[in-house]
Amino acid sequence: MSDQRVPDLHNVVGGEHVTGRASFDKINPVDGSLAATVQEAGRDTVDAAVSAARKALDGGWGDTPVNERARLLRRVADRIEERFEDFVAAEVRDTGKPAALVRQLDVARAAINFRSFADTVASAGLDSFLTELPDGRRALNYAVNKPLGVVAVIVPWNLPLLLLTWKVAPALACGNAVVVKPSEETPSTATLLAEVMAEAGVPSGVYNVVHGFGPGSAGEYLATHPGIDGVTFTGESSTGSAIMHAVAPSVRPVSFELGGKNAAVVFADADLDATLDGLARSVFLNTGQVCLCTERVYVERAIFDDVAAGLVEKARALKLGRPEAPDTTTGPLISGQHRNKVQSYLDLAVQEGADVLVGGGVPDLGDDLAGGAWIEPTLWTSLDNASRVVREEVFGPVAALIPFDSEEEAVRLANDTDYGLAAAVWTQNLERGHRVAQRMRVGMAWVNTWYLRDLRSPFGGVGLSGIGREGGMHSLHFYSEPTNVCVQL
Repeated sequence: MSDQRVPDLHNVVGGEHVTGRASFDKINPVDGSLAATVQEAGRDTVDAAVSAARKALDGGWGDTPVNERARLLRRVADRIEERFEDFVAAEVRDTGKPAALVRQLDVARAAINFRSFADTVASAGLDSFLTELPDGRRALNYAVNKPLGVVAVIVPWNLPLLLLTWKVAPALACGNAVVVKPSEETPSTATLLAEVMAEAGVPSGVYNVVHGFGPGSAGEYLATHPGIDGVTFTGESSTGSAIMHAVAPSVRPVSFELGGKNAAVVFADADLDATLDGLARSVFLNTGQVCLCTERVYVERAIFDDVAAGLVEKARALKLGRPEAPDTTTGPLISGQHRNKVQSYLDLAVQEGADVLVGGGVPDLGDDLAGGAWIEPTLWTSLDNASRVVREEVFGPVAALIPFDSEEEAVRLANDTDYGLAAAVWTQNLERGHRVAQRMRVGMAWVNTWYLRDLRSPFGGVGLSGIGREGGMHSLHFYSEPTNVCVQL
């Protein structure tokens, strides 16, 4: 019976579990049942969390030797793997994702993130050079990297543990203390990670968690707190804009990975089977709830019908169901509220003249799943770049298929967006693949693949898709403040 108890998730401040000013319910998106109760942090709890982080930073954590910080990060990774199934259960309970996907992607990447940044910070060299002036004077210049300070880490609900660790690992590697605000939709793994931090020997106050919402709640209190030295955020572009406005008076640095309306460009010479496999993954992975997912597919006219038919077949082969079922490929959307948003775009597409090739509504999965946030994988044709559903981010398992006749037209259509996060180019002509990928106005462009990541490479977007880059040394640059020391010889 103990396994059936509903968790009560507390804020974590200085290593202590803290109740909130109120509690709220976290609903399981699979069937609408109660997944957890969550303690909402008030302003006083956020104040205490920032103070605890500052105390840990000034009390020695910021001066901890690099090799010791790297050792602790590797120990956190070990402990995540030791509690692997605990993290899987927490992530599945919050998101409704298929358990197989959570094991393969979310939790596995969490451990990898800590090890990757432990290796990066341990191998980072000293930036130094010898200066020789025309008058004969010589000087040694070297840069000392110091922690940015207390960092607000605000993470989304679509890949909660993966993106949390993607930010926390480099922040801690650089000697910062953090206050984490997970999404109200996915509070569990951030709370569980606090236990793992303590078990791994990370000092109290280095990692703190405050739960709640955005405006008038923990998110606003944290982003506007005068004790915060920087903000890293992944989420909607409008929220990023609000955070920029909040931190502007104090000129604090920000790192934002925001929305996307990503394009795939498919040329007639593409390997059709490989392209269809890649497109299906890029459109439907995690029920389309990945910032890198493809929502616009531009196909050379000669193979348009073949690609459309093949992708419809892939969509119909998806299996929606309970996350623990071994044949489940696709889970629900994160919440009923988000399902309503996605459904509004499905309705809008029809109003804008779309031909619905597959999907377009809410599936009937039986009475036991009727309370869940389910939506059908959906594909459209007969739309163009003027359509709202082609211009606005839906963040669901949807894509518009649009034909093109020339390389120039394909590049123009793909770049005709306010976003600029990612793109994929499918062609067996690698000269064209390189050429077109480099012309995409995005932060990341793939050729004949999608979501293939080297964690040392820069991650981020342009336009409404964000500010800054994270990954490898790019992360260390954000989470560190260099002081140049010049010594005349």
